[in-house]
Amino acid sequence: MTDANNRPLHGVRVLDFSTTIAGPHCTRLLADMGADVIKIESPEGDLMRSRPVQRNGAGTMFGQLNAGKRCIVLDLKKPEAIAAVKALVKTVDIVVENYRPGVMKRLGLDYPELAKINPKIIYGAISGYGQTGPAAGRPAYAPVIHASTGYDMAHLVYQQGRQRPDNCGIFVADYASGAYALGGILAALHQRHVTGKGQMVDVSMFEALVGMLLGEVNRAQFDFDMPSRPMYGPVEAKDGFVMLATASERTFQDMATAAGRRDWLTDPRFEKYADRRMNWDQFVDEFEAWSRTLTVRECVAALEKHGVPCSPYLTVTEALQDAQVEHRGSLCTIEDSGGSYKSPAPPFRFSGSPVQSGPKVADLGEHTKKVLQEAGLDEAEIKALVK
Repeated sequence: MTDANNRPLHGVRVLDFSTTIAGPHCTRLLADMGADVIKIESPEGDLMRSRPVQRNGAGTMFGQLNAGKRCIVLDLKKPEAIAAVKALVKTVDIVVENYRPGVMKRLGLDYPELAKINPKIIYGAISGYGQTGPAAGRPAYAPVIHASTGYDMAHLVYQQGRQRPDNCGIFVADYASGAYALGGILAALHQRHVTGKGQMVDVSMFEALVGMLLGEVNRAQFDFDMPSRPMYGPVEAKDGFVMLATASERTFQDMATAAGRRDWLTDPRFEKYADRRMNWDQFVDEFEAWSRTLTVRECVAALEKHGVPCSPYLTVTEALQDAQVEHRGSLCTIEDSGGSYKSPAPPFRFSGSPVQSGPKVADLGEHTKKVLQEAGLDEAEIKALVK
């Protein structure tokens, strides 16, 4: 068996209506695991095609999210295109979309309609607030979800002296909901092996992000007084800052040893976890009296010598140069019409199956004729759609 045929999802076919980030992230991972992902784009193309970084008209962010997929162009405003989709649905296992609820129903392509054509279909729908309920129709992008879930205000609590919420260009809600969609879709695919029946997987970005607010959700339900400063965070060194995390009693003991301050272990302010947490600001002041005498490199070396979790603050450029990235193959090479570049590979590995990202990023509509032929459309039908 070849490597291509030995990938975990070899033989699985996916029809991908999704755009921007959340859905394409999910389907990129399906493609990495060997699924044949057919991305449907409008004649204008996914808006991410036009986003930077651009090289000769090719966008690297689009490529990162869509490497390894086949691409067809269909104008879903036309009945001929809807008929072509329905022909394709007969041949696929999974459909993924991230339109606002109601859009696919208006097109006649929602789960109940597609299930009539293919009862085994697994239909993954990612939306801001879920497919039902009073908020279902609200438009949402990741930054809106960050605000509406309390995520941004929870983050602000940890920023000493800050009142204005931060701007954030790192779209946590998109990637979280894309990953949850992947898990739900694969679970439904497994259940189909048992029952022979498909189903819909309804993923809410709002709920995905609320599920990440572990401490906040629990504290919101009870009268709990917690210091605004957590027991981790940046400590100052001579030439910068070090992230220090003390999640266990053993870690605290090792940190005290590294700093030559075993007296902290019997100090009534720090000896017990509850007191230590309430007096953490005082502890940091005392810790920094030691760490400020060292460079970042010296501080990290002293802490790591005793097994204390810590890290210098790196830029993304610096992080990608870490030897661990090379060892793990954390970056893969993908290619588009602008050339080749590096993209994050999936963060998981299989002991018995390869995972292959890309390497090609399809041009807009590159596979339209081939895919429609596979769906059984004749030359005249294909010519009308391509035109």
